[in-house]
Amino acid sequence: MLKDRVITAVVMAAVFIGILFFCPPLVFTGFVMLVTAVGAWEWANLCHLTNQRARALYTVAVVAVAAALMAMLYLSQWLRVEQVLVLSCAWWALALLWVQGYPTSSVLWRSVWARMIMGALVLVPAFLSLVHLRSFPEGHWYVIAVVLVVAAADIGAYFAGRRFGRHKLAPNVSPGKSWEGVVGGLVAVAVIGIFFALFRDVKVGVVLAVVLPAALVSVIGDLLESMLKRFRGVKDSGHILPGHGGVLDRIDGLVAAVPIFTLAVITAHGFW
Repeated sequence: MLKDRVITAVVMAAVFIGILFFCPPLVFTGFVMLVTAVGAWEWANLCHLTNQRARALYTVAVVAVAAALMAMLYLSQWLRVEQVLVLSCAWWALALLWVQGYPTSSVLWRSVWARMIMGALVLVPAFLSLVHLRSFPEGHWYVIAVVLVVAAADIGAYFAGRRFGRHKLAPNVSPGKSWEGVVGGLVAVAVIGIFFALFRDVKVGVVLAVVLPAALVSVIGDLLESMLKRFRGVKDSGHILPGHGGVLDRIDGLVAAVPIFTLAVITAHGFW
């Protein structure tokens, strides 16, 4: 199992870095769209869509919405990516309330249609955010930065939770997570952010204002998927990645963090 996890992680990292740094932006967009499609396929199962045709139709619908919104952002004079990102922030605030209120909150989202809409609200803004982030000058480094932020928050939370974890974060959703783990993850991200700011000679406060909210929301993304899996009665979102489960199991924190990170980068762009 450990061998499979390591091999899969190395292959995923190599493919991702190769496409991000050595392929044209259009190829990166196609890759992110493919990951979004796989994520939608797995989310369909969390919606209790067990029929293969229904899952395929849902996947096509999510991809179509993502592609249509991307086209509108490039062609429309009235729709801007910031508007989509602000709506995404509002969605994750609502998701936090639902996670905190589980299982009582399930009365609000337990229907198949509600969970299908939830999947679109999770996956589509994440797709648009990554594509937009890559479009910046040196945008590939922004993409790497948000991935590292989520990874640092996850690793910091794991070790801090194991050592100091006493107060449960969301016992009805993920009993292993603690408030001490969240603090440990934020500390890890803050340390990395401070070193980056000093190394690049940019304002520490601005860097922390970008990375800390993204790290915090990544926790909500993790908890939201855990809540859906617990409600659905499954351990993993899928089995496509040997030793890792499904794609959603690996990107649940990232899909939550990247819209907030992208909005923060846009907002802070004049303060670097």
